[in-house]
Amino acid sequence: MSAISILALDTSTEFCSVALYLNSLGTERVIVRHRHTGAVSSAHVLPLIRDVLDEGGLALGACHAIAFGAGPGSFTGLRTACGVAQGLAYGAGLPVIPVSTLLACAEMARAQRPAPGRVMVALDARMEEVYWADYTWDGPSQGWVVNHDAALDAPDALPQPDEPFMLAGNAAAIFGDRLPLAGQARAVLSEALPHARAVAVLAARDYALGRTLPAHEAAPFYIRNKVAQTVAERQAAAGHRATLAHLAEGR
Repeated sequence: MSAISILALDTSTEFCSVALYLNSLGTERVIVRHRHTGAVSSAHVLPLIRDVLDEGGLALGACHAIAFGAGPGSFTGLRTACGVAQGLAYGAGLPVIPVSTLLACAEMARAQRPAPGRVMVALDARMEEVYWADYTWDGPSQGWVVNHDAALDAPDALPQPDEPFMLAGNAAAIFGDRLPLAGQARAVLSEALPHARAVAVLAARDYALGRTLPAHEAAPFYIRNKVAQTVAERQAAAGHRATLAHLAEGR
């Protein structure tokens, strides 16, 4: 892998994370800005992008692609990363590389444990549910193997792998005993969370394999349908129940 430069973004959590991946003749360098911004990552992401590009001495148009954490994760955060990546890619004439936030967690686990083997990832999805996926690291030549792609389940419904595994993601810290999988893992890496560094490293592999998309095809990956309507639907359902109760009382 030579002369590759990739800008990577992730705003799927309460952190605004930006990285610039540089690879010249096999020498890798990753410049990172990773800040806790709460729900206002959109106000920080462009200044952080300027920071990493300036430090890398690179213009946006000199990058080979723009990668982003595509999901699952925060509905607003996913739209922010996707929208910024798409807009910048359009303007600079670059392709985009969507990266699973769950796979990014597995990659962060690999950064902590270089030979991770089997890695289950479980992230808090709110509403008493967990985003999860199951991966195996098959070495540098093969990379990550997907045993089970991203899914959404109750914390006590996650399957246990049939071999020793590590658990990455914050679900163990959030759900405790309600996530039985945590007690079965050989290691729990609660700080292995979505991060632009991991998005960049994974995107570099995808770029080398030709796995890019034109900017107009950039899209977030939500898993949970109709996220934006959840509150409205709950209110409508409550109103419907109240109406039915009122009608029942009048009988």
